[in-house]
Amino acid sequence: MIHAVLIFNTSGVARLTKFYTPLRQSAETLVQKIFALVSSRSATLCNFLDAPELESFLSQSSDDGDKLRVVYRNYATLYFVFIVDSVESELGILDLIQVFVESLDRAFENVCELDLVFHFDEAHHILSEIIQGGLVLETNVEEIDSAVQEAAKARKESFASANPLSLGSSGVGGRGSGIQTPLGWLTTKLTGVSAR
Repeated sequence: MIHAVLIFNTSGVARLTKFYTPLRQSAETLVQKIFALVSSRSATLCNFLDAPELESFLSQSSDDGDKLRVVYRNYATLYFVFIVDSVESELGILDLIQVFVESLDRAFENVCELDLVFHFDEAHHILSEIIQGGLVLETNVEEIDSAVQEAAKARKESFASANPLSLGSSGVGGRGSGIQTPLGWLTTKLTGVSAR
């Protein structure tokens, strides 16, 4: 099971946190502890490590001796970290991190830290297309991208239909309709030219 997904920068500031297991202590303390574990490792070491010290932070549903592992990848200024139990394959999780990063890249065209700051809702949506409840749902980047684009299209259509000032091409006041929106009327009055 995947217990948590974290993204933080090279200074240890969390940019995305998603916990699938209830926390026993502060999320900020957990992020600091994981940052200390991951950032101190050499680039020549493997990208996963046992982390028994994290068991005091995450309450596990079963106490059958499953040890927590931290699996991470460093891309430019961001660390992508998954906390998993021993049931998960470390190499499979590394591939899942790659799928997550590729999906973010498609949505934001070369994802960077600011994309995660200003579009955190979209980043969480992409993550929820991949993982829900700590279980992997989808690993096909094409399917994830398609679902994200459909949701974005539906969101834009909803906004355009609910907002009379929108400049969308569908609904009342669109480019093909004869009805003028309040924004079109105002533009005509201010400039003396009809709105496009």
